[in-house]
This record gives sequence, C-alpha cells and structure tokens, in this order.
Amino acid sequence: MRVILRLLRSAGGERISVEEALAANEELISVIVPVLNEHNRLSACLEGLIAQGSEVAEIVVVDGGSDDGTQQLVCTYAVRDPRVRLVNASPIPANWNGKAWGLQVGLRSANPGSQWILTVDADVHPGPLLARALIGRAKQAELSALSIATLQEIAGTGEGLVHPALLTTLVYRFGIPGKVYRRVSEVQANGQCFLFSRDTLEACGGFLHAQNSVCEDITVARSLVARGYPVGFFEANDLVSVKMYADWQDAWRNWTRSLPMHDRFSGIGTLLGWLEVTLVQALPLPLLLLLVIVQARRSWPLTLNGILSVMRIGVLFGTARAYRQRPWSYWLSPLCDVPVAIQLGRSALQRRHVWRGRILVRGGLQ
Repeated sequence: MRVILRLLRSAGGERISVEEALAANEELISVIVPVLNEHNRLSACLEGLIAQGSEVAEIVVVDGGSDDGTQQLVCTYAVRDPRVRLVNASPIPANWNGKAWGLQVGLRSANPGSQWILTVDADVHPGPLLARALIGRAKQAELSALSIATLQEIAGTGEGLVHPALLTTLVYRFGIPGKVYRRVSEVQANGQCFLFSRDTLEACGGFLHAQNSVCEDITVARSLVARGYPVGFFEANDLVSVKMYADWQDAWRNWTRSLPMHDRFSGIGTLLGWLEVTLVQALPLPLLLLLVIVQARRSWPLTLNGILSVMRIGVLFGTARAYRQRPWSYWLSPLCDVPVAIQLGRSALQRRHVWRGRILVRGGLQ
C-alpha cells in the first residue's frame, strides 16, 4: 500500500519545457563541472555548455587530479570560449568525497556576480536552452534548488536489462519525478544536473554536509529540505541527456555504490526502501510463476502477486520515456529485479567503496 499510494500521489508530475526558457530573466549562472579522468566523455558536455546563452557567466571545470589528458582538453575549450576555465582541486583532502570537494572548490571559485550555481557531470549532454529553462522553472515555482531526471542513453543487450531494473528501484522507493519536496524522507535529486540559488547554497554551508557521503547529491538536497528549503525534481524531455555508463558491468559496479542513497539522514528509511523493492518490485513475478507451476490452490497469493506483477509491467511502460532509445532487452529488464534487489541491500550495508581508484568510506575517506 505504501508503494501504490506513493505512485498514485506522484502520478502526473510536472516537466520542464523549452518554453520556460522565455520566463528566465538576466540573472547569471556559474556552471561547475567536477572531473577526474573524463577525457573520453567531457567533450560533448563542454560543447553543450558553450552553446548556452549569455546567462551562463562561466563554466568552471574543477579537476581532482586527472592524468588522462582531461586538463589539456579543457584548455583547448578555454581557447574557444573565454567562459571556460580550469581549476585544480588536487590533492583531495582525506576526509572529503572527491566530487563533493570539487563542487565546494568550484563554489568558492565562482564568479561573485552569479546568482545561480549549476552543477553538471561530465557525462551530461546539455541542450542549448537548458540553463535558461532551469532558471525559468526555479523563478516560476519560487524554488531555491531543483535537479533533473535526465534522459538516459543506453545501448546493448546487457545495459538494456540492468539499467532499467536499477532505475525502477528509484520509482518504487520515491515515486515518479515531477514534484517539489518538503519532507526529507521523500527527497529525490540527481547531481548530474542540479541548479541552486547561490545565496541558499552558501547559507547552508555549500557542499560541506556531503563531504563524507557516497551520494552527495541526495545528501545536499536533504540538507536543504531539512533547513526548510523546498527542492524540486523534474523531467526535462530533450533539454538534457546523459550516457552514464560504458556498459552494463560499469553500471553494476558504479551505480549501485550510490543508488541505495544511504546517508546520515536515512535512518530506517533505507531498510524500508529495500523491503519495498524486494517485496513489491522484485519477488512478485517469480513468485507468481512459481505458484502457477505448482498449481497453488489458494487464490489470495496468486491474486496478490498477480496484481503486483501487472503493476511492475505498468511501471516498465512508464519508465520507457526515461530513455532516448530502448534496446529490445529493455522489455525483459524485470527479470533482473531479484539480483538488483540483492545488490541494493548489499551496497547499503557496505561502508567501503571504490570509485576511480579512490577508496570511499561512508562517513569518512581512506
């Protein structure tokens, strides 16, 4: 009932449209792009950012110590567009998550005249009206912060199976994107594309609250909501897309690190969310098949698991719009729900994670 009510309450959520770019005023944005060895992915991101209008005052690329040519690539873009500049954030302090540190350094380095801070990951492909549309929505809805459920780009049979099953765990635990959150337990956010009012962000300590988090975007959003600032989370159609992972193995290794969204705000919510994924998303379909095979006589288990399986298929059709193109294996992704639920629980219990060769420990770094 918790999951069903959550899906019903969040149905028909709002989306950010291109037309909202017309509502933007002349306020300025500083874009912060934290990077670490992103040479192969950064070009598309920077191309999209330099295509933004005059509302983007600067594009601050904060490097955490790349050794793959990322810094040289940024310098070539700085020649093309003077708004692009490179900031060296290495070495990363031992008690900081690398991305959170990069964002904090970027915030300190941002143009004092910028009223907004937009954080963008290196794998994001921004459309030319993205920045203006985000400001337009923030001004219309009187929001101090909002993030985007980016349009996903996936390819290959394996990624078509694994990625949608992972994404669906968010829908079951938090509902459908398209609303404003005022309760910490309901917060959804996506650090791939996150707009902040600079005054609000700095009043809350910037990214300090996320320094020990392995899901820094969620922790920052929860910190803002905990202090009384509503945070929006919306879909944005073709305004922005992202190719998150190279293949399904990459998604399995890296997304499951932060996907549990377990931090100091979670409390019992992490356990409840995992139970919802396991009992409502993952188990009904295999249990239904098992009951049919053994010809179970009792009707209520068949009915219950039948209803939940139909709901899972409905969610599968609903999440289809989250993808620019869908491999044929997308429609078989519910078959991965059980291993995804197991991995989600295992990752939530795990304190030590590895990302880009750096050991992350929830609550502190080694």
